[in-house]
Amino acid sequence: MNDWQRKSPLDWETYVNKMVKVAAVEKHEYEGWVLTIDPVSASIVLATFLENKKVSISVVLGHAVEEVEVLKEGDDEMKQRLSCIFAPEESKAYSLEELEKRKNNLKTWLETNHIPVTEQGESGRTLCVAGVLTIDPPYGPEECSSSNEIILSRVQGLIQGYLEKQQ
Repeated sequence: MNDWQRKSPLDWETYVNKMVKVAAVEKHEYEGWVLTIDPVSASIVLATFLENKKVSISVVLGHAVEEVEVLKEGDDEMKQRLSCIFAPEESKAYSLEELEKRKNNLKTWLETNHIPVTEQGESGRTLCVAGVLTIDPPYGPEECSSSNEIILSRVQGLIQGYLEKQQ
């Protein structure tokens, strides 16, 4: 086990959203923005922005990492770009203001129909229905999640009907 693999997840977290140069075995070097680090294998997921708005993703396996050097801190704009890389296409179509409006409108509609709903998560972006179902941005039927299939199906149907009336 190398020094990199011995670090804790809290140590690795300090590298997220930073431009790094990774020295790996056999004199290989990789540069990119750290998206995440796998806490089990210590593998580093790097993103490199190419021309024409494309992104290249590479993974440096944890056992091959010899040294990681931070080249540049990520600003708020870069953190936003990195966080959107794996976001579904639908959610990219909405601004933060639009998502907030969609969330508030859906929450109000659910409450009007006597369905208990709360906001959860750090930023309050996820809606929680009756403590057994969650709805993530952009707040459509596809973003509903629950282990109870009956509740999931019924709430998805309600949201679908609500969205169709909105159009």
